[in-house]
Amino acid sequence: MLVLRAGRYLKPVVNARTLRDVSDRKRKPVQFMKRCSIQKRRLFSLFVPFILPFVVMSQLPPKTDQADPYAIRTKVDLVVLHATVRDGKGTPISGLGKDNFQVYEDKIPQQIESFSHEDLPVTIGLVIDASGSMRPKRANVTSAAMAFVRSSNPQDQIFVVNFNEHVLMALPPNLPFTSDTAQLQTALSRHANSGMTALYDAITLGIGQLQQGKWDKKVLIVVSDGGDNASKRSLPQVLSLVNQSNVLIYTVGIFDEADEDRNPRILKQLSRASGGESFFPATLQEILPICEQIAHDIRNQYTITFAPTNKKEDGAYRKIEVKVHDAAGGGRLSVSTRAGYSATANLHPSEKATEKQP
Repeated sequence: MLVLRAGRYLKPVVNARTLRDVSDRKRKPVQFMKRCSIQKRRLFSLFVPFILPFVVMSQLPPKTDQADPYAIRTKVDLVVLHATVRDGKGTPISGLGKDNFQVYEDKIPQQIESFSHEDLPVTIGLVIDASGSMRPKRANVTSAAMAFVRSSNPQDQIFVVNFNEHVLMALPPNLPFTSDTAQLQTALSRHANSGMTALYDAITLGIGQLQQGKWDKKVLIVVSDGGDNASKRSLPQVLSLVNQSNVLIYTVGIFDEADEDRNPRILKQLSRASGGESFFPATLQEILPICEQIAHDIRNQYTITFAPTNKKEDGAYRKIEVKVHDAAGGGRLSVSTRAGYSATANLHPSEKATEKQP
């Protein structure tokens, strides 16, 4: 209550009733807020059991794949074969159909799921030996590689790996693949021949790069004397990697009888394991037509797929044999394709953690 005297405001006159009214007005909002707070806590306690699992899951770190980028560990539902058929004179044969082929896995007949004979784009790696022993042959190798490029499908994805004791991707870092002849010519010419030979490491890098390509068919062309004296990886490790992949490897061995690094056996092993072929030109002049032949074979292969009747995921190596016959009775035919593959190993999680990559 305010009392006005002589035109001035004086101190309010306060009595017991006034104090009680003020106290009631202050107490009611406080009590109301307390009741609201209690109700909120009760509601929250009801929803916590439902909300908490989602909150915890949102805080978990994302799963990451820690596997070796070069280890190919996909479940084998279909096995893909690329087959080249030749007659007794070595001439490639076209025009065959699905019924001309029979596929065997560990001597057991398999049902062919799909069959095609088309010139489809390919992802290709040119793996070129640039060690000191290859110095006198480099000009011929570059010319032959460019002949291969010009004979390829215009939509092919191509890259170059140059190697001595060091293994280098020859295209610019921002250009993983190209079909441009000028860029490939530069890539093939940028590495001076010197040093030792890391063949196995170069093939490993090439297989890893192939997996980044968009085309299903993947091919490595390896030009080397076959020797290796500088790799971190071994031949068994590389062969194991080849057996787990669908990569075709064509090898061209260039050496002479006095070459201490020559090793045709290794080049044959690599190509046979993958389903490719190996070539050993007698002269440097033969390299160019060989590379043109490889390009022609790649564009004229038969692609066959089958679902293995053996469904075990035991990591075992399974042998493949493809037989072909000409219904027209045109004579004996031979077929080149991969010798086999390694099945996926379905390991226990504890075994996966300790598994050593090849």
